[in-house]
Amino acid sequence: MTQLPDGRYVDDTPYDPDAALQQLERADLDAPNWVLVWRKFRTHKLGLISGVFLLLCYLMLPFAGFIAPYGPNERNGEHLYAPPQSINWFYEGEFIGPHVFPIVAEADLETFQWKFVPDLEDPRPIKFFCGASEYKLAGLIKTDTHLFCAPEGATLFLWGSDRLGRDVFSRILYGAQLSLTVGLIGISVSFTLGIIFGSMAGYFGGKIDWVINRIIEILRSLPELPLWLALSAAVPSNWSPVAVFFIISIILGILDWPGLARSVRAKFLSLREEEYVRAAEMMGASSGRVIRKHLLPNFMSHLIASATLSIPAMILGETALSFLGLGLRAPAVSWGVMLNDAQNLASIEIYPWTAIPMLPIIVIVLAFNFLGDGLRDSLDPYQQ
Repeated sequence: MTQLPDGRYVDDTPYDPDAALQQLERADLDAPNWVLVWRKFRTHKLGLISGVFLLLCYLMLPFAGFIAPYGPNERNGEHLYAPPQSINWFYEGEFIGPHVFPIVAEADLETFQWKFVPDLEDPRPIKFFCGASEYKLAGLIKTDTHLFCAPEGATLFLWGSDRLGRDVFSRILYGAQLSLTVGLIGISVSFTLGIIFGSMAGYFGGKIDWVINRIIEILRSLPELPLWLALSAAVPSNWSPVAVFFIISIILGILDWPGLARSVRAKFLSLREEEYVRAAEMMGASSGRVIRKHLLPNFMSHLIASATLSIPAMILGETALSFLGLGLRAPAVSWGVMLNDAQNLASIEIYPWTAIPMLPIIVIVLAFNFLGDGLRDSLDPYQQ
């Protein structure tokens, strides 16, 4: 070390690039596992963007009523199948803020259909933080404040209206509360059963393994879609939408656990012979502690990646059942229920905006798949 005139010390050791590289590698090896996972995950741009998008979607769910300008079942009898309205900012070359033009239904004598003509001479400003239909914020607080509302004497159908004059945009926001939540509930049931039965079969073996394997084989041999239809049709029609929602979630979770149980079993069969497991058993650790503290943490990366890839399957399952009329039913609002209302191809050809609910399904499923790919690559940070 050399002391400078101002009192500071400078290391005069010659720079060794190999030693510096070894020091960086040592720092990487000593870093916590979550730091290594984050470093690798943020290089997966598509997975990172999908994760942020899904986080924003789930954070939005409690505030869907605040963002939606209308209630989920609020009807406008004079605007059936109204087309999407655009938000304008300028009128006659001047900036007047966000506004819409009132639309009036007129009969088309050539096609014998109603068409909506905007009154371009009457711009009406959109109201913000205004009072409209009542809803419960986060399902608890009753309020009627919305982020934006339609002007007096005008409508605000951003994505058009359906056959009953209900706003498609508002219904998609409300439908997300059920369609996105069903995946979380279903995956919770599936993972609980899959981890319990898979770990028991893989760790204990013997007759327990044989019985669980036979149950898995029976469940996997049943045709999936007919089984969904049979179980959903068994739900009483007089049950409330909330009860039907939970039973559909549980059904999807029960039918999804055998695949995960097999993966957990196969992993446990290989891990239970490791020296650290034998050492824990010799020190008197119970079977439950060995599974919780030593086996499951070594398998957690696969479980997290499997969860992100299984949630979209749950969402698609609920959508398919509701589309077929065997899942959630009106007045409940989900993306599958909305598609059930739009399953008439003739009406979609005439009113294409009624098929918009399938777009968020596609986007959400793709986002979960991209996130799952990113997590699967990142949760093993030492793999190149």
